[in-house]
Amino acid sequence: MSRTIIISNRLPVKISEVNGVFELKQSEGGLATGLGSIYRQGDNMWIGWPGLEVLSEEKQAEVSEKLSEINLNPVFLSQDEINLYYEGFSNEVLWPVFHYHPTYAKYEQSYWESYVSVNHKFKEAVLKIAEPGDVIWVHDYQLLLLPGLIRAEQPDITIGFFQHIPFPSYELFRLIPWRAEILENMLGADLLGFHTFDDARHFLSAATRILPVHSSANVVNHNDRQIVIESFPMGIDNKRFEELTQREEVKETATMLRTTFKGCRLVLTIDRLDYSKGVLQRLHAFEMLLQKNPEYIEQVVLYMIIVPSRDTVPQYKELRDEIDKIVGNINSCYRTLKWLPVHYYYRSFPEDMLSALYYTADVCLVSPMRDGMNLVSKEYVASRTNENGVLILSEMAGAAKELVDAIIVNPNNIIEVYKAIIQALNMPAEEQRCRMKAMREVVSKFNIRHWVKIYMDRLNEVKQMQQSMQAKRIGPQSLTNLEQQYTAASKRMIFLDYDGTLVGFQINPEQASPDEELYSILEQLTSDPANAVVLISGRKHDTLENWFGHLPLDIIAEHGVWQKRREQEWLQIPGLSNYWKNDVQPVLETYVDRTPGSFIEEKTYSLAWHYRKVGEGLGELRANELMSDLRFITADQGLQILPGNKVIEIKNVEVNKGKAALTLLDQCDYDYILALGDDHTDEDMFKAFPSDAVTIKIGSHISAARYYLRDHREARHFLKNLALKKSYVSE
Repeated sequence: MSRTIIISNRLPVKISEVNGVFELKQSEGGLATGLGSIYRQGDNMWIGWPGLEVLSEEKQAEVSEKLSEINLNPVFLSQDEINLYYEGFSNEVLWPVFHYHPTYAKYEQSYWESYVSVNHKFKEAVLKIAEPGDVIWVHDYQLLLLPGLIRAEQPDITIGFFQHIPFPSYELFRLIPWRAEILENMLGADLLGFHTFDDARHFLSAATRILPVHSSANVVNHNDRQIVIESFPMGIDNKRFEELTQREEVKETATMLRTTFKGCRLVLTIDRLDYSKGVLQRLHAFEMLLQKNPEYIEQVVLYMIIVPSRDTVPQYKELRDEIDKIVGNINSCYRTLKWLPVHYYYRSFPEDMLSALYYTADVCLVSPMRDGMNLVSKEYVASRTNENGVLILSEMAGAAKELVDAIIVNPNNIIEVYKAIIQALNMPAEEQRCRMKAMREVVSKFNIRHWVKIYMDRLNEVKQMQQSMQAKRIGPQSLTNLEQQYTAASKRMIFLDYDGTLVGFQINPEQASPDEELYSILEQLTSDPANAVVLISGRKHDTLENWFGHLPLDIIAEHGVWQKRREQEWLQIPGLSNYWKNDVQPVLETYVDRTPGSFIEEKTYSLAWHYRKVGEGLGELRANELMSDLRFITADQGLQILPGNKVIEIKNVEVNKGKAALTLLDQCDYDYILALGDDHTDEDMFKAFPSDAVTIKIGSHISAARYYLRDHREARHFLKNLALKKSYVSE
C-alpha cells in the first residue's frame, strides 16, 4: 500500500515546553487544516521543522518520539541554518523577488550555500522513510531544490510540488544568480502546482528561456520525463468557518462588537506584517475617505489587525513604524470624543475573535500588492452565513481569479480603493446578497478537500501518462525486439527524414550538411541487399542531389514534389502550379521586414518562412500571426500551411510525404517498413503506413508514430545498431 509523505518547511503543529514537558497544539493555518486528514491516515507522514530553537540531542529525541505518535517527522535546524536558509535565502532572496520587490533582495552566497545544505538535510529525512510506490508531496518556496534532490536518488518515485506564493515573471526571476539550479531541481517533480494560471505561465516562460528544455502547452520535456505545470487554486475548510459562527462564544463576541461599534460600519483588514500586503496604501485610501467625505466621520471604523512578523528586519521595522505613524496621524486628525477612526492591533487574535469579526464586519478590505492566494478573503466569505457583507479584493491576489463578485481593485490606485470603500458602504442589501451568494458557492465547491483531491488525482494521471510514454520510447527491451524483427525480414524499406532526424537543427539551414558519421551509417544500411533506403525530406532536390546523389538510395525531395530512384533521373509530380507564390510571397516578405533574423526559403512548389535566428518568444508570436494571415489567402487555393521546427511552410495540398512514400511502397512487397521523422510533415507518412510498420518520431512522444526517440543522436545510434544486423537472407 503506497503512502503519502508531505514535506513543508514547518510541521502543522505548535510545540511549546511547559515545565520541562513538550506540549503539541494543532496549527490553524490553511495547509495544516487541508492536509491534516492525509498525514493522519495509515502510515502517511509529514516531515518539517518543528519551529523550536536549538535543542540538545536528548530533547530532540524526546520531541521526535512525541511527534511520531501523530505521524510527524521533525527536521531540526541549527541557529545558523535558521538565520541563513530560512531568514536569509528564503525570506531575503525568494520572498522579495517572488513578490515583485527585487530591491529588497540580498544575493548572499552564504544564504545560497545554506539553502542547498538544508534542502539536502530534508532530502536525507525523506530518503530515510521513503519506499518504492510512495507519493512525495513537497510544499513551498523554502524547498524548491528538494524535488530534484529526491529524484536524483529515487528516479521512479512519484513527486508533487506546490508553491503557495506567486511565481514571478521571467524578467524578475532571472535576477536570481542561482536561477538555473532552482528551475532544474523544481523540474524533479512530476506535477508542479501553482495557485493561478499566471504563476504557471511565468514558470513555463522562465524554464524554457533559462534551461535547454522545451514545452508543449503545459508539459515540459526534461531528462526524458514529462513534467506537467498546472494551476490549482487552494481553498479553505468552509464548513469549519461556517460552524464557528454558531458557537456561543463567537455569538457573544459578535454581540459585544456590535454594541461597541453601534451606529458605525465596520471595515475589517487582517494581514501579516509584510511589505507585500499593501497596508500603507490601504490606510491612505481610508484617510482620503474621511478627508473628502466628512459625512463618514463617526459612521465608519477601520478595524485593522496586523500579525507580528520579522519586525527586527530593517524593512519590516520601517514598515511597522510607518504604519504606527499613519494610524496616529489619522486618529489625531479625525477622532472625536466618542469615536476613533482606526482601531489598530499589532498582535494575533484567537480563532473565536476572528470568526466574530468576519461575521460582524460590513466590509472586508483585502488589498495586497501581490499574494499567492490570500485565504482571508475566502474565510470572510465562508463566515457570512447571512449572505450579506461586501468583499473588496486586490486584483493582485490569486483569490481574485475566483471571487469575481467581489469589488476588484488595483491596490496601487488609492483613488480606486477609496471609491471601492464608498461603493461597499452604500451597496444595496439585495446586491450584497447576490454577490455574496455567488462567492459562497465558489468557496464551498472549491474547498480545501476539493483542492487536495484534484491535485492528487492529477498527479496520478501524470504518472500514468509518463509510464505510457516511457513504454513508447525505444529502451533496451523494445530495441532488442525491433532488431529481431529487422534481422528476420528479407525485404525492407527504410524511410529517413533529414533535418531534426539525421542531423540537428542549425541556425543556418546550409550548415546542416551531412558529416562522416552519417555517410558511414547510410553506406552500411545501403550495403545490405535486403534494404531499400529512402531519404525523404523537405529540402530542395538539388541540395539533396549534391549531398547524397553518389549513394545507392532513393530520394524524395520537397515533401514529395521531386523523386529520384537510385541512379535514375529526377521526376516531378505533374500538374502542380506555383502561381500562388505571387500572393503568398509579399505576405512573407512583410513578416521578414517586421521580424529581424527571419528569412524566406523558396523551393519549386513551396515557400518557407524560417525564424530560427529570431529571439525567443517573438518568433512564436510572429509565426502565429503569420498562420492566421495566411489562412485567408490559402483557403481557396488548395494550399497547406505546415508549422515545423522554427519554420512555417506553405505548399500545394497534393504534395504529401505520405502519398509520395506510398507510391514507392506499392511497387514492391516489403515485409519490414521503417520510418523515422521529426515534424508535422512526417505525420502524413506515419498515418499512411500499415499498422505493423515501425514508425518512430524524433523529439516528441505526441505523434501517430508507434515509438519515439529523444533526438537525432539517439536516431543515429538506433540506425547504427540496425546496420550491424544483417538479415538472415543476406547472410
